[in-house]
Amino acid sequence: MPNLMHFMIPADDVDRAKRFYAFLLGWQIDPVVPTPDPGGMTAMQYHDITTGPAAPNTLNTGGLYKRHLSEPILDFVHVEDIDAVLAKVADLGGTIMMPRTAIPGVGHTAMILDTEGNLFGLLMPEKK
Repeated sequence: MPNLMHFMIPADDVDRAKRFYAFLLGWQIDPVVPTPDPGGMTAMQYHDITTGPAAPNTLNTGGLYKRHLSEPILDFVHVEDIDAVLAKVADLGGTIMMPRTAIPGVGHTAMILDTEGNLFGLLMPEKK
């Protein structure tokens, strides 16, 4: 059964949100190492969140980043076959908001809007 494997928390003030979650829940929150891509993770002020020991093939369990729109917390569901899941979306009344996209070293992701207007992600880990 597909399981929740990663979440992302948008924040208006990343430092304030980092303090809140670290002190409230004891999460370890560390900035992602800067990459040569100036519009990528560094520009997002992206931080990895560790809530405890990570399950195999997860993305360190969570992330915190600078809010760009009015986006909500974003959850990612682990799937074994992302194409098979995406093939069912329209028939079930959902909408594919972002098609299958590769994340080098991680796997493939996609974003779906459910029948109630809720956005969530799919994540198919890279085969190792």
